[in-house]
Amino acid sequence: MITALRADEMFQALQGPLQLYWVGGRDGASRLVCQAGEYIPPRSLGGLMNLVTPPRVQVLGSEELGFLAEVEPIARRALIGRMLAAELGATIVCGDTPLLNDLQACADSCHAPLWHTATSPSEVLDCLSDYQHSLDASSTLLHGVFLEVYGLGVMLTGDSSTGKSELALELISRGHRLIADDAPRLTRVAPQVIEGTCPDSLRNFLEVRGLGILNVRRMFGDSAIKRNKRLRLIVHLVRLEDAALAPEVRLHGARKNRHILDVPIPEITLPIAPGRNLAVLVECAVRDHILRLGGYNADHDLMERLQAEMSGRPS
Repeated sequence: MITALRADEMFQALQGPLQLYWVGGRDGASRLVCQAGEYIPPRSLGGLMNLVTPPRVQVLGSEELGFLAEVEPIARRALIGRMLAAELGATIVCGDTPLLNDLQACADSCHAPLWHTATSPSEVLDCLSDYQHSLDASSTLLHGVFLEVYGLGVMLTGDSSTGKSELALELISRGHRLIADDAPRLTRVAPQVIEGTCPDSLRNFLEVRGLGILNVRRMFGDSAIKRNKRLRLIVHLVRLEDAALAPEVRLHGARKNRHILDVPIPEITLPIAPGRNLAVLVECAVRDHILRLGGYNADHDLMERLQAEMSGRPS
């Protein structure tokens, strides 16, 4: 079930991936593409031109534009007007066409959002399908800082004043990338996949006590920002005096799974204390997690060596 979706909200989401330009019908920005609670079958949010049962988002490719070009001008304008007057969320024109002015004039008169892209119709339809899937997906906000560290999506969590933002700033200065600060939006995009992104209003910003709000993109460049990433690891910061760690933690590490949207995500607990280089610890935690994803566990390796030595076998 999809929540109410306006044309301007969809345009904002698709503008980057499809390189969209809003060429007509700007007065229809608040037009609803779909109603709240309405069910839309999979892959049916967008479709090619259909004058009988038009889709929510109509896509005009070379074949559809060629058909319109062959129609006599007066009849063509009437046909375009009838097409755009339908209860469409928006119309996307793919590629260059001499009909763009006619389409723009009709879109303005009908207050029907008209967008233009150089992307092929098949890619547009695939993108619309992916976008519909993201709308259907479950999502939540989680307090923390979401970063890409060594190509892995890592969430820093912990109580207030545990130094999450300061740690994130040091990691960014070491070449890693910020995705979201304070309130990353996590979405279940597949049965076992959680993807994190940043709410538009917070993108590029990091709040650090004493420094205030920092624009990471302006300070460190575009390479310091990542738009979204799959969440693969959570690093939870706790004060050393609050860390009730069992003795076996010295061997295996403070590891467990945290369930987010019913998906288990590995979590490591790091005690914080003066003198501990948390940035190095997080980098090592990520490197170790990458090894574990590849099937290697250092603690298992050590135990096998010790068992081999005690049994007299070569390690």
